[in-house]
Amino acid sequence: MALSVDAQSYVDLGLPSGTKWKTVNETNPNDTNNFYTYDEAVAAFGGKLPTKEQFQELKDKCQWTWTDSGYRVTGPNGNSIVLPAAGFRICDGLVYGVGSCGDYWSSTPYGSEYALYLIFRSGGVDTNINFRFDGRSVRLVK
Repeated sequence: MALSVDAQSYVDLGLPSGTKWKTVNETNPNDTNNFYTYDEAVAAFGGKLPTKEQFQELKDKCQWTWTDSGYRVTGPNGNSIVLPAAGFRICDGLVYGVGSCGDYWSSTPYGSEYALYLIFRSGGVDTNINFRFDGRSVRLVK
C-alpha cells in the first residue's frame, strides 16, 4: 500500500478521529537529546501536541510492533509511523532508557505540577503522569 503522507510530513493512519501523525519527532535546539519539558512543548507547539484521547486512540486502534529502535505503529489503513525509543530525562539532567523506552508528551495537564504522557517499553504501551519539568520526546498531530 502506498504511504499517504501530506506536504507537511504527516501520515494518515486511517484512525476514526481523522488524526494525522507527524512522521518524525520534533527537535529541541536547546537540548542535546531533543527532549522538551512539558511547558516548553506547550509553548512551542500548543494544540499540535496530541491529547490524552489521541494517544488512547493510537494505542487502541493501531498495531504496535517492537523493533530494535522503538515501535512501528501501523494504523487500520496499513500506513505506519515509527516512534523511536529515545528514552527520557529527569530533573537532575540524567538521561535514561535510550533504546529501550520512549516517553512522549501529550497536551493534557494533570494539575499544576504534572502532565500526561505516552510511555512505552518493549513489553507494552500505556499513558501515565509525571512532573512537567522532566524531558520527553514530542510528536505532533493535526
